Amino acid sequence: MRPYNVLLAVVAAAVLATGCSQQKQNADKVLESVETSLAAIKDDAARYAPEGLKSVESQLARLKTSYENQEYNDVIAGTPQLRKAVDSLAAAVESGKAQASAALAAARKEWDSLSVEVPRMVEDIQSRVDELSKQKRLPWGLNKDEFAEAKSDFEIMKNQWTEASSEYKSGKQTKAVEKARIAREMNEDIRKQLKMKTA
Repeated sequence: MRPYNVLLAVVAAAVLATGCSQQKQNADKVLESVETSLAAIKDDAARYAPEGLKSVESQLARLKTSYENQEYNDVIAGTPQLRKAVDSLAAAVESGKAQASAALAAARKEWDSLSVEVPRMVEDIQSRVDELSKQKRLPWGLNKDEFAEAKSDFEIMKNQWTEASSEYKSGKQTKAVEKARIAREMNEDIRKQLKMKTA
């Protein structure tokens, strides 16, 4: 090979190496930027937008594979789409937070009413059960099997309320309200079973 051909080959190799190095640096920067943005919302995303998080992580994994294969141009080209996905995920997280906050406020407001109504219902039915248990004969229209069934349903109602109270105290207000609603809904049926006046 002639000297000038050797020189050209060396220069070309140097230019190619420099180009690859620059591409790698650019790929490093864009990946680091996206990963930093994702890390900032990842925990909240897992709670408020889990499906969106899975999609973003899948896209990121594909770009990392391209990076490992030294396909730096593919990494750089694919980053804008991934960045948009991260931005959309961040918006979904904020929306989820807002909805959760609204649901929590509504649950707390409803609990204020339930925490008064349900204990009164339980107390009223308990008095009726105690009264009937002391009587030698059950009132007309209520036999022993029906009374036993009513008492069984009442135990379920009380358990629902007990669990609801525990959930609320542990900070699970929404679940607490759901269980308290069940207890309240059982009230009317049990009162009918026990031949009580409608509350």
